[in-house]
Amino acid sequence: MLTCDIHGTPTGAPPLLIAHGLFGSARNWGVIAKRLSDRGLVVAVDMRNHGTSPRAATQTYPEMAADLAEVIAAHGGRMDVLGHSMGGKAAMQLALTDPDRVGRLIVADIAPMAYGHSQSHLIEAMRAVDLAAVTRRSEADAQLAASVPDPQLRAFLLQSLDAPAGRWRLNLDVLQAEMSTLTGWPGTQGRFEGPSLFLTGGDSDYVPRDARAPIRARFPAARFAAIPRAGHWLHAERPREFEAAVRTFLDMDA
Repeated sequence: MLTCDIHGTPTGAPPLLIAHGLFGSARNWGVIAKRLSDRGLVVAVDMRNHGTSPRAATQTYPEMAADLAEVIAAHGGRMDVLGHSMGGKAAMQLALTDPDRVGRLIVADIAPMAYGHSQSHLIEAMRAVDLAAVTRRSEADAQLAASVPDPQLRAFLLQSLDAPAGRWRLNLDVLQAEMSTLTGWPGTQGRFEGPSLFLTGGDSDYVPRDARAPIRARFPAARFAAIPRAGHWLHAERPREFEAAVRTFLDMDA
C-alpha cells in the first residue's frame, strides 16, 4: 500500500484523500492537510515511485487509481479526493472507473487530456547532481541551478532529496520511461456524477477553456474556479486561497 501521512481524526465529515503531482510527495501538502484536518481525517499519500511508497516497474493511471482505491478501502471505503496534476489525473481515473469510492472530487490544474510538454529535462537535471559530493541540500541546489534556474522549482525538487543517504526519493528510471504515459491520458470514458471542482491557477495554461466541454462530458456536475496570480503550483503559490476554495467546496451543502 502507498505510504500515507495522516492528519486529524474521523468526524462526521467525509475523510479527504490528497494525491500529489509528478516529483511531489505527501510532505508537500503537509501544511494544507493539517489545516484542513480541523474538518476531519485527511490522508495525504506518496504516489508509487515517489517518497517512501513502493517502487513499481510501471506508472500508469489505471494503476495509480487502483493504488488510491486501496488506500480508500483501508479508511472506510469512500473518501473525498483531491489530486494535483498527475495526482489529479489519477483521481479522475478513479472517479470514472470506481465512482462509488469517491464523494467529492477536486482536480487541481489538470484536465483529462494529453499534453505536449515533457518533464524529462528535470529528471536529467536531477540525475546530473553528483550526490557523492552532496552533504546538504544547499550543495545540491547549487548544482541544479545551472539547469533549473527557477529557485522555487529547485526547492520543490529538492524536497525529494535524501541528502544524508545520497539518493533521490524518486524512481527516476521508471518516471523517465513512463513520461509519455504521465503527460498523456488513457482515454478513459464513463461519467462521474458526483460534485466536482476543477480548480486552476489564473496564470496557468494547463486547463484551456476548450477543455471544459470534454470535462463536462465526463464530469457533468463540474464547477470551475481559478485562483488569481497563481500558476500550475497553485497550492504552493497561494496556499491560503487554495485552502479556502477547497474548504468552501467540501463544505458546500453539507
